[in-house]
Amino acid sequence: MMSGPPSPIQPTIDFDAEGVQHGFLRLPWSRDDSAWGNLMIPISVARQGLGPTLLVTGGNHGDEYEGPLAILDLARRLESMTLDGRVILLPFMNYPAVKAARRTSPVDGRNMNRIFPGSPVGSLSEKVADFVMRGLLPMADLVLDFHSGGRTLDFLPFAASHILPDKVQEARCDAAVAAFNAPYSVKMLEIDAVGMFDTAVEEAGKTFVTTELRGGGTATARSVRIARRGIANLMRHMGILDGEPELEPSRRLDMPSDACFTFADVDGMLELTADLGDVVREGEVLARIWPIGRSGSPPAEYRAGMDGLLIARHFPGLTQSGDCLAVLGVEAADGL
Repeated sequence: MMSGPPSPIQPTIDFDAEGVQHGFLRLPWSRDDSAWGNLMIPISVARQGLGPTLLVTGGNHGDEYEGPLAILDLARRLESMTLDGRVILLPFMNYPAVKAARRTSPVDGRNMNRIFPGSPVGSLSEKVADFVMRGLLPMADLVLDFHSGGRTLDFLPFAASHILPDKVQEARCDAAVAAFNAPYSVKMLEIDAVGMFDTAVEEAGKTFVTTELRGGGTATARSVRIARRGIANLMRHMGILDGEPELEPSRRLDMPSDACFTFADVDGMLELTADLGDVVREGEVLARIWPIGRSGSPPAEYRAGMDGLLIARHFPGLTQSGDCLAVLGVEAADGL
């Protein structure tokens, strides 16, 4: 039950009922073209038996597609599955951003993944974040929040967990990442974890898995397959589905320090000297940014701050000062 001011969101489904339901989170939204309008956010739930609950979210950023595609496919197949537990599917957490193919909401300009725990009396996005936190998260035993690089980043496809103060909880998250079984499994270092869904879920003591499954503002056949198999693997890992996770080799990587990141301090045209998955040595030129105001000028050079594997890169060909150009990871010595 929610504490504090009530959420304005009304679900059109009963999360405790047996069977499969497809409905909406109805959020009143008065605007120029609909004075008594609502934002209707699609949601599905399936419940059978007394097993645990998996909450799967996508569209936290609106230009990331593997999660929503995998969730939509699972929602279509729920009727044919024999489950022991409950699965809650929220494919489009930031629905206005998804419809606009934007990272942030076109309604209030908010980045959903920087406003948690949200507020029931805040902006449209803050109201959604608040309902996810107070209305959905308490029901969940494990949360899978899908991400990829969107329009501005591209990643090696990985599932990730974080270093946590509670080592029992951290071990649960690591085991879930291993069960998801992306080609790479990463102990992720965030640039700024304040306001992230990840942080809020982990602070609530829940088991949490996130992903980065390629990017560039699109999805590939391979990245969608990884997402679909990953959900099924987590359902098996939790005992919601019968059987064992379908496992393939997964390389385990760490992000040990801020030296993983390389940031631009000038504008220009980007040239990376390595491709995703390539080995880079400390001190080597990792990227050049060429000035585009005139020819004949030298580029700014950026050198790797450590030995590692290139696991993420800036995707567009033009960069701005402050952009993240590249991210390095290292092989994990003792697993995640």
